[in-house]
Amino acid sequence: MQTQLAPQFANTPEGIEAAHILGKCVHCGFCTATCPTYQLLGDELDGPRGRIYLIKQMAEGHIPTEKTRLHLDRCLTCRNCESTCPSGVQYGNLVDIGRKWAEENTPARPPSQRIIRWALKEGLTRPALVHLALVLGRLVRPLMPNSFKRKIPPLKNSYLAIDTNPYFRPRTHHHRKMLLLEGCVQPGMVPNINAATARVFDALKIELVNAPKSGCCGALRYHLNDQKNGLIDAKNNIAAWWPFIETGIEAIVMNASGCGVMVKDYGRLLANDPDFAFKAKKVSDITKDISEILPSLQEELVKIIGNESKSGVVYHPPCTLQHGQQIRGNVEGLLASIGVATQLCKDSHLCCGSAGTYSITQPTLSEQLRLQKLENLQAACEQSGANAIVSGNIGCIAHLQQDEIPVLHWIEVVDELISKHRTTEQ
Repeated sequence: MQTQLAPQFANTPEGIEAAHILGKCVHCGFCTATCPTYQLLGDELDGPRGRIYLIKQMAEGHIPTEKTRLHLDRCLTCRNCESTCPSGVQYGNLVDIGRKWAEENTPARPPSQRIIRWALKEGLTRPALVHLALVLGRLVRPLMPNSFKRKIPPLKNSYLAIDTNPYFRPRTHHHRKMLLLEGCVQPGMVPNINAATARVFDALKIELVNAPKSGCCGALRYHLNDQKNGLIDAKNNIAAWWPFIETGIEAIVMNASGCGVMVKDYGRLLANDPDFAFKAKKVSDITKDISEILPSLQEELVKIIGNESKSGVVYHPPCTLQHGQQIRGNVEGLLASIGVATQLCKDSHLCCGSAGTYSITQPTLSEQLRLQKLENLQAACEQSGANAIVSGNIGCIAHLQQDEIPVLHWIEVVDELISKHRTTEQ
């Protein structure tokens, strides 16, 4: 697809990158078959190919309209189209550029939208504020309608009905050390995920440490078109992590794939920043999802847990892991190695509708995708006899909560099995 960049974009990094990505698109339309919003709405402009045309028009100087902005807003950024595309179009990068151009060249959003987006950017990126809101929310949770209750999941779901403290972390020191990004929403919403991660790594003789000055990964602001402050968040993290990197930290560990895909992109996003380009690339290079780290420790886990058959689970692979990071099969393989039969549902490649803040900014479409996903997940549980749904991203885990089947992070399954083994030994 040839693109003649408008003068205002011709010599900018964004314009050059957009033209390069657009040049790879061959209009084949394979992407529409795996686009959740196209499947729901049936509108070409609500699929990747149509949105690419809209972005091409902006790149060539056409003034976007509010309708243009709406079609780009409706995109989940699930990047399923990238997994499908035979030409390697980096659609996720392109849609971020397109959204920025649309935001800058269309009338201001209605006040209600501006307030919601501001609250999301300024509220959800402050862990202390999120924690306080969730503490208060849990007090009145029984009085809430179901749609609100889902936003405040239990402190701890369980795979084996084992009662562990969701805040307890070991204080043992080990020679092997890795950094853990605590996250913004996760510590308050489901604190057991970070605690379980620390306990599992401790059992494997790895100490997870925290950089006190690190904060939001930047994804939330960046994908809400506040790209400037999203990059400031990224730079703050790099500055907080750098002393640990200089002293030889082994890896930066991610147990929320939405954060992981953003941090792994720091190198590209800051490639033209003379002060941060080198450090950003280094950070991206050593950032690993826990599903990349634990398979190499599979033998040690089998020694601790054993590989006899255990209760099964149905796994929902987050889009940010399977499409954003292109990591597939690791979780299923690891769990199978310790005797946990792991099934996928029939639409496992499709988004559940959470997509960061999408469930709040596009609630109708998000709920349609949620119900569709839950129907297939529950069917897979019934067919396989699984007693839990697991995922690898806090957004998906919170979004899929319901009363019938517990939804938890797969690392919590590993943690409970280690705890059960230790209890049995005593």
